[in-house]
Amino acid sequence: MTSSVSVDDRDQPTDPDRVRARHPIKVLAALGAALGVWVAAYASLSTISRVITRDLLHLETSSRLASAVEFFIFEAPKVLLLLTLVVFVVGILRSFFTAERTRAILAGKRESVGGILAALLGTLTPFCSCSAVPLFVGFVAAGVPLGVTFSFLIAAPMVNEVALALLFGMFGWRVAGLYLATGLAIAVMSGWIIGRLRLERHVESWVFETQVGPAFVAGATITWEDRIRQGLGAVKDIVGRVWPYVLLGIAVGAGIHGYVPENFMVSIMGKGAWWSVPLAVLIGIPMYSNAAGIIPIVHALLEKGAALGTVLAFMMSVIALSLPEVIILRRVLKPTLIAAFVGIVGTGIVIVGYLFNLLI
Repeated sequence: MTSSVSVDDRDQPTDPDRVRARHPIKVLAALGAALGVWVAAYASLSTISRVITRDLLHLETSSRLASAVEFFIFEAPKVLLLLTLVVFVVGILRSFFTAERTRAILAGKRESVGGILAALLGTLTPFCSCSAVPLFVGFVAAGVPLGVTFSFLIAAPMVNEVALALLFGMFGWRVAGLYLATGLAIAVMSGWIIGRLRLERHVESWVFETQVGPAFVAGATITWEDRIRQGLGAVKDIVGRVWPYVLLGIAVGAGIHGYVPENFMVSIMGKGAWWSVPLAVLIGIPMYSNAAGIIPIVHALLEKGAALGTVLAFMMSVIALSLPEVIILRRVLKPTLIAAFVGIVGTGIVIVGYLFNLLI
């Protein structure tokens, strides 16, 4: 008796590799469709915000309330859409840089080369001020010079995909590019100065005694399917955590946009007030926020006449010199080195603020 095989059975693939080969095509098709929806949604935001404000809510076009509401309805989905796309792309890039691999790349590098490389890696790696202590201990114990370590720790929170995505979406590539360049410059120069001051004795002694394991597992591989999953995971993790700050920041920005008089902001944060830049940095240092919460407020301040250099200096000080980070770093740094870190980075931010006000 011979067994019969149906056509349906013959058509089903039995080789696991063939089944696996089909899967990436489906993933790419889904990503293409999602990108199409993203583009269509982004292109229609201006029309949708006007329709909701004027036709559905029937708000008077020239009223302050209408201005604030239209600002919020337009900016909230715009920022979240940009954030989702950029975080997904950077999430894929981050799959190439684990903490151990980053440490291995920086270990043994000269400070001149290492500082630049550290700042660039800081923009790509998924670390914030909350990661300050374990990163600092791992880098220093692995032989990464102190100045290079600080270049990384400054760049990681200040120049990240959230900040750049929001800046690009609200101000365009010119401002985003200037922020990227000056943020990297502050990180590199601050790390170089700290390295030249030879402040290693102001690091807690237990840091140098810590043993670190191998940098990464040799031969470990990750497929592009895994990288795409990591990008989607980054969206779920990062956007899922920051969206309330985005909406809160945009709500505050909408209030400033609709109700704060222009002359008021010009008087305290305009180019004519020479003291505005250092004051903005001093106000920003003890505050705590992230890029998602602070950039919409920066946008509204600029629209009301505040100087670009002043508000960016405020933003940089809030993100790069937050009070929680300083408190966390006290576990591994003595007060002298913490003071040097805050003073050097703060001075660099002030200089950048004045430079922006002078040139733009």
